Amino acid sequence: MASLWTFTLLCGLLTDTLVQATLSPPVLLNLGPEVIKEKLTQELQDHGATAILQQLPLLRAMKEKPASGIPLLGSLVDTVLSKIIWLKVTSANILQMQVQASAANQELMVNIPLDMVAGFNTPLVKTIVKLQMQTEIQAVIRVETSKEGPTRHILSNCSTSPGSLRLTLLYKLSILVNILADKVIELLAPALPQLVKNELCPVIELAFNDMYADLLKMVKVPISLSPDRLEFDLLSPAIKDNAIQFNLVAKLLDSKGTVNKYFNNSVASLTIPTLGSTPFSLIVRQDVVNAVVAALVPPEEIIILLDYVLPELARELKARIRVINEKAADQLGPTQIVKIRTQETPKLLLSQDSATVAQLIVLEVFATNEALHPFFTLGIEASSEAQFYTKGDLLMLNFNNLRCNRIQLMNWAIGWFKPEPLTNIITEILLSTLLPNQNGKLRPGVPVSIVKDLGFEAASCSLIKNALVVTPASSQMLDSPLSQ
Repeated sequence: MASLWTFTLLCGLLTDTLVQATLSPPVLLNLGPEVIKEKLTQELQDHGATAILQQLPLLRAMKEKPASGIPLLGSLVDTVLSKIIWLKVTSANILQMQVQASAANQELMVNIPLDMVAGFNTPLVKTIVKLQMQTEIQAVIRVETSKEGPTRHILSNCSTSPGSLRLTLLYKLSILVNILADKVIELLAPALPQLVKNELCPVIELAFNDMYADLLKMVKVPISLSPDRLEFDLLSPAIKDNAIQFNLVAKLLDSKGTVNKYFNNSVASLTIPTLGSTPFSLIVRQDVVNAVVAALVPPEEIIILLDYVLPELARELKARIRVINEKAADQLGPTQIVKIRTQETPKLLLSQDSATVAQLIVLEVFATNEALHPFFTLGIEASSEAQFYTKGDLLMLNFNNLRCNRIQLMNWAIGWFKPEPLTNIITEILLSTLLPNQNGKLRPGVPVSIVKDLGFEAASCSLIKNALVVTPASSQMLDSPLSQ
């Protein structure tokens, strides 16, 4: 009977989900340019990228790759170098990088501007002669499919950007020193791009690989559903517009680590929203959301001594039963019992900006707490509004405004009757007992740790057709080197 009710109740609600069906992952994480920039910048700092720039062997590079087209090249290099006591990078900065969609399909272009000051000392002047050196590293983020390993995002084609090199004398000194500085610039210009590429690109690739490994760790952090947990793993990587995309599988495990449900690609009508100005978005498919709710609100039975708990509703129920059967109403004692049993877990239907909860409920009325058989048993198809909201990085859910869409008389001991006159009082009983009990189980919320792991204080949530979308409440990242 319960299976028939499930079909009857949900058939109408779910019909639209099969229209224009497309293949969709259970969970999808989009990381926009802001997150990529912040994480990669932090990794470059952790890997000492600026220190590496300050240790660039400029003198050696000038010797190994002198400028072409200069007469008496060897003697010129020797003459210039003989006038320099030392030459080194005195300060280096990695400016705010840019991550944007590449002209090539499913690739991201990463531009990393570099600003360095080099100083050299010469017997011609007591002060240090300073040169400003500016260039830009370009690299590409793409998806690599390998027979030897898993498909993943990689950073490749790292090199200095053509035409980005700028070498200038910071301040003028004597004519001889200015001429010497011009010669140093002339010798550095062809050598510096290759030098920066050779020294910095391996560090950038290593930083990206470490960033990627950290991101994969973040997405694999289990979500506690006490005692169950929800875990994710990488299904496939992708690049869409200007964002890195992780298509994730999901699995629901019990307290012993046994997988109760596994979610893979499925046919579902799911329109993926564009990232826009949002730094990231976590999109959770409807069936995964339902599995979370099922873990938090399992089927249960509630037994209520109605006269003691809800005396006004007890009197109202007795009055309604009197209309149906006066003799039965007289048998209701002060210990009358109402049993409420949920046949299955609540089922959610997610649509644009709204959610509906469908429930199958069995309600029994006993004359006293000693009665072995109920006066009657009702099968109830109920629905409620589902309200999603957030508190910090907690995802919250609340059920509101329960409605009895259909009431069916399943068993009776007081004679057959039409249950429709009981609709209002049954609704009030469920609103006063079942909903508070379920909302109490939902009250702790679901932690979404990836929000703070990515550097944001709080989450925000919204609904689209067949999915829940979690985004940061603010685009400002905590302790971000890019936001300082």
